[in-house]
Amino acid sequence: MTGKAVAPWIRTRLRTAPGAAAALALLVLVTAWLAAAYPRGVDTYEDEGLRRTVASAPPGRTALQFTAGAPGLALPDDQRAAMVGPEPMRQRFGAVVRNVPAPLTSDPTQSTYGLRTTRKLPSDEPYLPRPNGLPPRFTMASQADLGSHSRLVSGRLPAGSADQKAAEAEVAVTVETAKSLDLRAGSVLHVAGIGRPPLAFKVTGVVEPLLPEAGYWSVLPALRTPQLLPASDDRDAPKYWHGGLLLAPTAAATLFATDGKPEMYVQLTPQTQDLTDRQLTAVKASLASLQSGPALSRLHTVYAASSSSYTELDQVLRSYQTVRDSIDPVVAVAGFGTATVAAVVLLMAGGLAASRRAAELSLLRARGGALRQIAGRLLAESTVVVVPAAALGLLLAVLALPEGRFGPALAAAAGVAALGCLALPVRAALTHRTVRSAAERADPVREKPSARRTVAELTLLALAVAAVFALRRRGTAGGPADALLSAAPVLVGVIAALVLIRLYPLPLRWAARPATRLRGTVGFLSLARAGRAPGGGALPLLALLTALTTAAFGGSVLAGSDDARDRAALYATGTDARIGSDLPLPGDLPGRVSRVPGVQGVSPVSIEYSVPLPAGAGSGQGAGGDEGEGENPGAIDRTTVAGVDPASYARLTAGTALGIDADRIKAPPGAPGKAVLPAIASPAVAHRLGKEPVTLHVAGKDLAVRVIAVQDRSAAVPQSDFLLLDTAGLGAKYATVLLVGGTSLDGKALREAAAGAHVSVALRSEVRQEYADSPLQTGAGHIYTAAVAAGAGLAALALLLSLLRGAPERSALLARLRTMGLTRRQGRSLLVLEALPSALLAGAGGALTGWASIALLAPGIDLAGLALANTGGLAPVGAELRADPMSLALPAVCVVLLAAGVAAAQAWWSGRRGTITELRAGDAR
Repeated sequence: MTGKAVAPWIRTRLRTAPGAAAALALLVLVTAWLAAAYPRGVDTYEDEGLRRTVASAPPGRTALQFTAGAPGLALPDDQRAAMVGPEPMRQRFGAVVRNVPAPLTSDPTQSTYGLRTTRKLPSDEPYLPRPNGLPPRFTMASQADLGSHSRLVSGRLPAGSADQKAAEAEVAVTVETAKSLDLRAGSVLHVAGIGRPPLAFKVTGVVEPLLPEAGYWSVLPALRTPQLLPASDDRDAPKYWHGGLLLAPTAAATLFATDGKPEMYVQLTPQTQDLTDRQLTAVKASLASLQSGPALSRLHTVYAASSSSYTELDQVLRSYQTVRDSIDPVVAVAGFGTATVAAVVLLMAGGLAASRRAAELSLLRARGGALRQIAGRLLAESTVVVVPAAALGLLLAVLALPEGRFGPALAAAAGVAALGCLALPVRAALTHRTVRSAAERADPVREKPSARRTVAELTLLALAVAAVFALRRRGTAGGPADALLSAAPVLVGVIAALVLIRLYPLPLRWAARPATRLRGTVGFLSLARAGRAPGGGALPLLALLTALTTAAFGGSVLAGSDDARDRAALYATGTDARIGSDLPLPGDLPGRVSRVPGVQGVSPVSIEYSVPLPAGAGSGQGAGGDEGEGENPGAIDRTTVAGVDPASYARLTAGTALGIDADRIKAPPGAPGKAVLPAIASPAVAHRLGKEPVTLHVAGKDLAVRVIAVQDRSAAVPQSDFLLLDTAGLGAKYATVLLVGGTSLDGKALREAAAGAHVSVALRSEVRQEYADSPLQTGAGHIYTAAVAAGAGLAALALLLSLLRGAPERSALLARLRTMGLTRRQGRSLLVLEALPSALLAGAGGALTGWASIALLAPGIDLAGLALANTGGLAPVGAELRADPMSLALPAVCVVLLAAGVAAAQAWWSGRRGTITELRAGDAR
């Protein structure tokens, strides 16, 4: 064996077995594509989730806002006016933009600057609206580049220069401001001056914002949309209108003559199109530098000595990071499981090739072939096939997922290529360390575990125990993904596989003894063959149990996520749809809604908010012996009282977590206010009121109520503390909420039926969709589903490889037995019964291991991040991991059916080939 024969050897081997080479190439191609696509898919959904989180947050939270007091307080008026002129302000703006540290960048199309008042200035014009007798107040700003961000509706844009001594300045208002405050082109507003007569601001034009929700208009929304604000912090304080006036930059100095305490400002809208999750740490460092670091110190030099910065972008990024850190460990579970199964399948493919060529390799060793030379040629032979296939898989992954890092994808594909290249030569080297004339038997029944194997298994057991303990203690919501924690379900499956491999001989021995006393030979032969079948040892069972555990765990995670979304949507709306208003609903609205197609029931609800609870009531115990008794959820002094129709309300909530018994809260006969009304209360209200009757002042009447049951939530008031009463006893004359039940409700039709009633319509299906409407949640769900499906497919392939390894020997056995009188039916039964013990072991063990892993790890698994979007990671009741029966049973049944089907197909095919073909002389099968 010389080095000159290496190239002819490779060509010869590839030409001799092109089918095996093509199958290996296909396996490596698919595995490399999956391995390379996983990190790029994770990067893609994380980047999209980060961009969506920043883009969907209010611009007032994400904008970088820089302010400084009015400049030149000790300078003459003309010098102060010059300092806030268009050119000096533009230069300061440019200096601030250049001072923002990378990777933070601003969007120049939505960033702006100017001079604005910090105090709201009242204007007592007689034509201005006064909702509670208070005059409107205005914020004035000389915001730059108004013409590029608005469309002129009437009049003209403000122009001309004005300073502190000017008697009049020109302003513009938006369409909404003009409509709400009765303004038009030509209107004049007077505000008080400092040591001078009132200053007049003339409206020269009405503009319409081009992008009203973008940063230019939404950082200070009063400039775009007027607001009704309370005059004080009192809940019943009178309200006044607050609007915005837009000055020309050349008239900014006029603000010095008012009592508005003007300040310079720069607002930068962050650029999010190119923001990636890998930049998150650097972006947070840049924000810290701008808020209280070197960048802020530089601002004191280039902008103003009194400059300060403000942004809530760091809080927005923190909320994204919290959700991402709760999702990543859960998704990594599927990644670890699929990677383990893929590695086992590649090893099994190498083992299958080595077993098929065992006679050839034994002959080479017997004729003097060095182990290094044989392994080198096998490595070269595998490399020629594996490396191009892995490279093609990497290319396909990059084309399928253009975003994401290339480095992790390359490393994953390289790992697949390395394993695919080394599987055959390493297995052959280990098998043929010594020269042997024939392969030794390695029956599972007779094989004795070595000391090294025992040490390795104990090490894995220690890792699994540590992973389970750490996951239960820390949980997945405590930080970023940790490899040991994410591998916990996989380690549980591996340990279960090792245990089952050790226990496998016992049931075979127990079953073989009574089988010897049976009249037929099929049962005994099948059990004897099951213990001797050369199926690859521990690898097939390891692959199957890992895949089944991952599938069961993954299916339960996805089912738990769906259940959490269902519960969250139910708790948001109460029923299938909710129509609500702060005003009384029209009397004919229930009839109109009930005629909408799909509506099966309507229940009116009368709600009174902020009903005071009597001081000192309650005994510190819950009511009625229901859930929540004895709790002390915290003191409250007000609650929401809901009057419902018990019969219709109970029908709509039947079968949900919010259902009630209609008879329990039905008001006793008599006039309202004359009898004690039974009530269902939230735990906090029940604790406050106690078990005895108390008097509440509701809707101008005194009512005696007694809490007879405690319920965590209600459909009438789903998101706050409540007291649920019968409308008849409450004496309510009108409804403020309609609860609607039905299937396949049409939101558009419901809104059309409620048109003109000034109501809000919320459908449970739409709310549920909103909980999943996030790239982070949907992307993670897709990755998880794809990983579990890939693991299941690879596990099926592992089962097929295991059966293929012993297929030639089984075919020869069938042929020999047929010469002794075995019928075709008995042959099929023999092969099926031979395959069933290992398949049943894998199926039952996989289901049991999946259930055990869920039971062990559920306390540490947080599904809130994966299940719910737009909730800040806070989950309602029911967002915990539970075992899903279908996810446990279906994969296990499929394994058994697949094994039986392949065995039956082999028996059928062997019968078609004929006995002579299977018993060719010299065939070593």
